[in-house]
Amino acid sequence: MIPGAERRPDTWSQGQVRPTVAGVTTGDGTDDDVPEARPPAGDGAAGNPTVDDWATTGSRSVDLRTVDVHIDLMCPWAYQASVWLRDVRAQTGLRIRWRWFSLEEVNRAEGKKHPWERPWAWGWSLMRIGAWLRRIRGDDAVDVWCAAAGEALHVDGRKVHTPEVAREVLREAGLEPLSADAAVAEPTTHDDVRADHQRVVDLGGFGVPTLVFGGDRALFGPVVREAPTGPESLRLWELVTGWLEFPALYEMRRPKTADDWARIGDHFAPYLSARDWPTIQHEVL
Repeated sequence: MIPGAERRPDTWSQGQVRPTVAGVTTGDGTDDDVPEARPPAGDGAAGNPTVDDWATTGSRSVDLRTVDVHIDLMCPWAYQASVWLRDVRAQTGLRIRWRWFSLEEVNRAEGKKHPWERPWAWGWSLMRIGAWLRRIRGDDAVDVWCAAAGEALHVDGRKVHTPEVAREVLREAGLEPLSADAAVAEPTTHDDVRADHQRVVDLGGFGVPTLVFGGDRALFGPVVREAPTGPESLRLWELVTGWLEFPALYEMRRPKTADDWARIGDHFAPYLSARDWPTIQHEVL
Protein backbone atom coordinates (compact mmCIF):
# COMPACT_ATOMS: atom_id res chain seq x y z
CA MET A 1 0.00 0.00 0.00
CA ILE A 2 1.30 3.44 -0.86
CA PRO A 3 1.92 5.86 2.03
CA GLY A 4 -1.30 7.50 3.12
CA ALA A 5 -3.56 5.05 1.28
CA GLU A 6 -6.73 4.38 3.23
CA ARG A 7 -7.79 0.87 4.21
CA ARG A 8 -11.24 -0.10 5.45
CA PRO A 9 -11.14 -3.91 5.71
CA ASP A 10 -14.75 -4.41 6.82
CA THR A 11 -16.77 -1.83 4.97
CA TRP A 12 -18.18 -1.12 1.49
CA SER A 13 -16.46 -2.17 -1.71
CA GLN A 14 -15.55 0.25 -4.45
CA GLY A 15 -15.19 -2.67 -6.83
CA GLN A 16 -11.42 -2.32 -6.88
CA VAL A 17 -8.58 -4.81 -6.85
CA ARG A 18 -4.91 -4.07 -6.98
CA PRO A 19 -4.03 -3.27 -10.60
CA THR A 20 -0.82 -4.16 -12.35
CA VAL A 21 -1.18 -1.88 -15.37
CA ALA A 22 -2.70 1.56 -15.72
CA GLY A 23 -6.18 1.69 -17.20
CA VAL A 24 -5.44 4.17 -20.01
CA THR A 25 -3.44 3.28 -23.07
CA THR A 26 -1.31 5.76 -24.96
CA GLY A 27 0.03 6.05 -28.49
CA ASP A 28 2.99 3.84 -29.35
CA GLY A 29 4.00 5.34 -32.68
CA THR A 30 2.34 2.66 -34.82
CA ASP A 31 0.08 3.29 -37.77
CA ASP A 32 -2.92 2.91 -35.45
CA ASP A 33 -1.89 6.16 -33.76
CA VAL A 34 -2.38 8.34 -36.84
CA PRO A 35 -4.86 11.07 -35.86
CA GLU A 36 -8.36 10.25 -37.02
CA ALA A 37 -10.55 12.53 -39.04
CA ARG A 38 -13.11 14.16 -36.81
CA PRO A 39 -16.06 16.47 -37.34
CA PRO A 40 -16.00 20.00 -36.03
CA ALA A 41 -16.41 20.42 -32.29
CA GLY A 42 -20.11 20.33 -31.93
CA ASP A 43 -23.34 20.43 -30.15
CA GLY A 44 -23.39 17.02 -28.55
CA ALA A 45 -25.45 14.08 -29.67
CA ALA A 46 -28.76 15.80 -28.95
CA GLY A 47 -27.89 19.40 -29.66
CA ASN A 48 -26.54 20.23 -26.21
CA PRO A 49 -23.87 22.91 -26.68
CA THR A 50 -22.08 22.06 -23.42
CA VAL A 51 -21.12 18.50 -24.37
CA ASP A 52 -18.31 17.65 -26.79
CA ASP A 53 -18.64 14.74 -29.18
CA TRP A 54 -14.88 14.04 -29.40
CA ALA A 55 -11.81 14.09 -27.19
CA THR A 56 -8.15 14.03 -28.16
CA THR A 57 -6.02 11.50 -26.30
CA GLY A 58 -2.39 11.15 -27.26
CA SER A 59 -2.42 11.40 -31.05
CA ARG A 60 -5.96 10.09 -31.46
CA SER A 61 -9.42 11.56 -31.51
CA VAL A 62 -11.90 9.48 -29.51
CA ASP A 63 -15.65 9.46 -30.14
CA LEU A 64 -17.52 10.39 -26.95
CA ARG A 65 -20.97 9.70 -28.37
CA THR A 66 -20.69 5.98 -27.47
CA VAL A 67 -19.31 4.39 -24.32
CA ASP A 68 -18.93 0.75 -23.28
CA VAL A 69 -19.70 0.54 -19.57
CA HIS A 70 -18.33 -2.53 -17.81
CA ILE A 71 -20.21 -3.20 -14.59
CA ASP A 72 -20.91 -5.84 -12.00
CA LEU A 73 -24.57 -5.56 -11.00
CA MET A 74 -23.63 -6.35 -7.40
CA CYS A 75 -21.52 -3.20 -6.94
CA PRO A 76 -23.29 -0.18 -5.41
CA TRP A 77 -20.70 2.22 -6.81
CA ALA A 78 -21.24 0.85 -10.31
CA TYR A 79 -24.99 1.23 -9.81
CA GLN A 80 -24.67 4.91 -8.93
CA ALA A 81 -22.47 5.44 -11.99
CA SER A 82 -25.09 3.73 -14.15
CA VAL A 83 -27.83 6.02 -12.83
CA TRP A 84 -25.62 9.01 -13.65
CA LEU A 85 -24.91 7.73 -17.17
CA ARG A 86 -28.61 7.21 -17.84
CA ASP A 87 -29.18 10.84 -16.90
CA VAL A 88 -26.41 11.93 -19.28
CA ARG A 89 -28.02 9.81 -21.99
CA ALA A 90 -31.41 11.42 -21.43
CA GLN A 91 -29.89 14.87 -21.93
CA THR A 92 -27.44 14.19 -24.76
CA GLY A 93 -28.40 11.03 -26.63
CA LEU A 94 -25.26 9.24 -25.42
CA ARG A 95 -25.16 5.63 -26.59
CA ILE A 96 -24.44 3.28 -23.68
CA ARG A 97 -23.39 -0.32 -24.27
CA TRP A 98 -23.55 -2.31 -21.04
CA ARG A 99 -20.72 -4.81 -20.66
CA TRP A 100 -19.48 -6.99 -17.81
CA PHE A 101 -16.66 -7.28 -15.30
CA SER A 102 -16.72 -9.78 -12.43
CA LEU A 103 -15.78 -8.77 -8.91
CA GLU A 104 -16.28 -12.37 -7.85
CA GLU A 105 -13.50 -13.41 -10.20
CA VAL A 106 -10.99 -10.67 -9.40
CA ASN A 107 -11.57 -11.12 -5.66
CA ARG A 108 -11.56 -14.92 -5.79
CA ALA A 109 -9.49 -16.50 -3.02
CA GLU A 110 -6.81 -18.97 -4.04
CA GLY A 111 -8.22 -22.48 -4.19
CA LYS A 112 -11.84 -21.36 -4.53
CA LYS A 113 -13.89 -22.14 -7.61
CA HIS A 114 -14.13 -19.65 -10.42
CA PRO A 115 -17.65 -18.25 -10.81
CA TRP A 116 -18.06 -20.14 -14.09
CA GLU A 117 -17.40 -23.38 -12.21
CA ARG A 118 -20.47 -22.96 -9.97
CA PRO A 119 -24.09 -23.75 -10.96
CA TRP A 120 -25.16 -20.30 -9.76
CA ALA A 121 -22.81 -17.45 -8.85
CA TRP A 122 -24.29 -14.23 -7.53
CA GLY A 123 -23.08 -11.42 -9.75
CA TRP A 124 -21.76 -13.71 -12.47
CA SER A 125 -25.14 -15.32 -13.08
CA LEU A 126 -26.86 -11.94 -13.33
CA MET A 127 -24.37 -10.98 -16.01
CA ARG A 128 -25.04 -14.27 -17.79
CA ILE A 129 -28.72 -13.30 -17.83
CA GLY A 130 -27.69 -10.04 -19.46
CA ALA A 131 -25.61 -11.92 -22.02
CA TRP A 132 -28.56 -14.18 -22.82
CA LEU A 133 -30.94 -11.26 -23.19
CA ARG A 134 -28.53 -9.56 -25.58
CA ARG A 135 -28.67 -12.63 -27.82
CA ILE A 136 -32.43 -13.04 -27.91
CA ARG A 137 -33.74 -9.50 -27.40
CA GLY A 138 -30.85 -7.14 -28.12
CA ASP A 139 -29.20 -4.28 -26.24
CA ASP A 140 -32.49 -2.64 -25.24
CA ALA A 141 -33.41 -5.67 -23.16
CA VAL A 142 -29.99 -5.60 -21.50
CA ASP A 143 -30.58 -1.95 -20.63
CA VAL A 144 -33.93 -2.81 -19.04
CA TRP A 145 -32.43 -5.73 -17.11
CA CYS A 146 -29.51 -3.70 -15.75
CA ALA A 147 -31.83 -0.93 -14.57
CA ALA A 148 -34.32 -3.33 -12.99
CA ALA A 149 -31.73 -5.55 -11.29
CA GLY A 150 -29.80 -2.53 -10.01
CA GLU A 151 -32.89 -0.87 -8.56
CA ALA A 152 -34.03 -4.12 -6.96
CA LEU A 153 -30.77 -4.59 -5.06
CA HIS A 154 -29.48 -1.08 -4.46
CA VAL A 155 -32.76 0.80 -3.91
CA ASP A 156 -35.24 -1.81 -2.71
CA GLY A 157 -32.81 -4.10 -0.90
CA ARG A 158 -34.04 -7.24 -2.67
CA LYS A 159 -31.82 -10.30 -3.12
CA VAL A 160 -31.79 -10.18 -6.90
CA HIS A 161 -28.66 -12.33 -6.83
CA THR A 162 -30.84 -15.35 -6.00
CA PRO A 163 -32.60 -17.25 -8.82
CA GLU A 164 -36.06 -16.73 -7.33
CA VAL A 165 -35.79 -12.96 -7.05
CA ALA A 166 -34.00 -12.68 -10.40
CA ARG A 167 -37.04 -14.31 -12.03
CA GLU A 168 -39.38 -11.93 -10.20
CA VAL A 169 -37.41 -8.88 -11.32
CA LEU A 170 -37.33 -10.11 -14.92
CA ARG A 171 -41.11 -10.53 -14.88
CA GLU A 172 -41.70 -7.12 -13.31
CA ALA A 173 -39.47 -5.53 -15.97
CA GLY A 174 -41.51 -7.05 -18.78
CA LEU A 175 -38.90 -9.67 -19.61
CA GLU A 176 -39.23 -13.45 -19.70
CA PRO A 177 -38.72 -14.80 -16.14
CA LEU A 178 -37.30 -18.06 -17.43
CA SER A 179 -34.48 -16.11 -19.06
CA ALA A 180 -32.67 -16.70 -15.76
CA ASP A 181 -32.91 -20.46 -16.25
CA ALA A 182 -32.11 -20.32 -19.96
CA ALA A 183 -29.02 -18.19 -19.32
CA VAL A 184 -27.49 -20.59 -16.81
CA ALA A 185 -28.48 -23.63 -18.88
CA GLU A 186 -26.52 -22.29 -21.86
CA PRO A 187 -22.81 -22.79 -21.14
CA THR A 188 -21.67 -20.31 -23.79
CA THR A 189 -23.05 -17.38 -21.78
CA HIS A 190 -19.99 -17.96 -19.61
CA ASP A 191 -17.91 -17.17 -22.68
CA ASP A 192 -19.69 -13.86 -23.27
CA VAL A 193 -19.12 -12.67 -19.71
CA ARG A 194 -15.52 -13.90 -19.66
CA ALA A 195 -14.76 -12.09 -22.91
CA ASP A 196 -16.02 -8.79 -21.51
CA HIS A 197 -14.14 -9.35 -18.25
CA GLN A 198 -10.91 -10.20 -20.05
CA ARG A 199 -11.21 -7.13 -22.23
CA VAL A 200 -10.99 -4.91 -19.15
CA VAL A 201 -8.10 -6.93 -17.73
CA ASP A 202 -6.22 -6.61 -21.02
CA LEU A 203 -6.71 -2.84 -20.88
CA GLY A 204 -5.14 -2.79 -17.41
CA GLY A 205 -8.53 -2.45 -15.72
CA PHE A 206 -9.23 -3.69 -12.22
CA GLY A 207 -12.76 -2.79 -11.12
CA VAL A 208 -16.14 -1.26 -11.85
CA PRO A 209 -17.34 0.89 -13.34
CA THR A 210 -14.85 0.86 -16.20
CA LEU A 211 -15.71 3.12 -19.13
CA VAL A 212 -14.17 2.27 -22.51
CA PHE A 213 -14.10 4.82 -25.33
CA GLY A 214 -13.03 4.17 -28.91
CA GLY A 215 -12.49 0.50 -28.24
CA ASP A 216 -9.34 0.82 -26.10
CA ARG A 217 -9.35 4.02 -24.02
CA ALA A 218 -10.35 2.95 -20.52
CA LEU A 219 -11.21 4.95 -17.42
CA PHE A 220 -12.08 3.54 -13.99
CA GLY A 221 -14.92 5.40 -12.30
CA PRO A 222 -16.44 7.70 -11.43
CA VAL A 223 -16.94 6.51 -7.85
CA VAL A 224 -19.90 8.54 -6.60
CA ARG A 225 -22.05 8.09 -3.52
CA GLU A 226 -25.13 9.60 -5.16
CA ALA A 227 -25.56 9.99 -8.89
CA PRO A 228 -25.77 13.64 -9.95
CA THR A 229 -28.59 14.73 -12.22
CA GLY A 230 -29.37 17.62 -14.54
CA PRO A 231 -26.62 20.18 -15.15
CA GLU A 232 -24.40 18.56 -12.51
CA SER A 233 -24.62 15.29 -14.42
CA LEU A 234 -23.35 16.92 -17.59
CA ARG A 235 -20.61 18.72 -15.70
CA LEU A 236 -19.36 15.43 -14.29
CA TRP A 237 -19.43 13.92 -17.79
CA GLU A 238 -17.21 16.76 -19.01
CA LEU A 239 -14.77 16.21 -16.14
CA VAL A 240 -14.63 12.45 -16.60
CA THR A 241 -14.15 12.52 -20.36
CA GLY A 242 -11.62 15.33 -19.94
CA TRP A 243 -9.24 12.75 -18.42
CA LEU A 244 -8.88 11.24 -21.89
CA GLU A 245 -6.95 14.35 -22.92
CA PHE A 246 -4.18 13.51 -20.42
CA PRO A 247 -2.91 9.97 -21.12
CA ALA A 248 -0.17 10.30 -18.49
CA LEU A 249 -2.71 11.11 -15.74
CA TYR A 250 -3.63 7.93 -13.86
CA GLU A 251 -5.26 8.76 -10.57
CA MET A 252 -6.69 11.48 -8.35
CA ARG A 253 -8.62 10.62 -5.17
CA ARG A 254 -10.59 12.35 -2.45
CA PRO A 255 -9.89 10.87 1.00
CA LYS A 256 -12.96 9.66 2.89
CA THR A 257 -13.57 11.02 6.38
CA ALA A 258 -15.52 9.26 9.11
CA ASP A 259 -18.50 11.39 8.14
CA ASP A 260 -18.13 10.29 4.52
CA TRP A 261 -18.17 6.64 5.55
CA ALA A 262 -21.29 7.23 7.64
CA ARG A 263 -23.06 8.86 4.69
CA ILE A 264 -21.97 6.03 2.40
CA GLY A 265 -23.39 3.51 4.88
CA ASP A 266 -26.69 5.38 5.03
CA HIS A 267 -27.01 5.67 1.26
CA PHE A 268 -25.99 2.07 0.60
CA ALA A 269 -28.19 0.63 3.37
CA PRO A 270 -30.50 -1.35 1.01
CA TYR A 271 -27.51 -3.05 -0.60
CA LEU A 272 -25.87 -3.75 2.75
CA SER A 273 -29.06 -5.35 4.08
CA ALA A 274 -29.51 -7.57 1.02
CA ARG A 275 -25.98 -8.78 0.34
CA ASP A 276 -24.93 -12.31 1.29
CA TRP A 277 -21.18 -11.86 0.90
CA PRO A 278 -18.34 -10.15 2.77
CA THR A 279 -16.80 -7.01 1.34
CA ILE A 280 -13.33 -7.22 -0.16
CA GLN A 281 -11.64 -3.92 -0.81
CA HIS A 282 -8.16 -3.38 -2.18
CA GLU A 283 -6.38 -0.11 -2.61
CA VAL A 284 -5.19 1.16 -5.96
CA LEU A 285 -1.43 1.33 -6.43
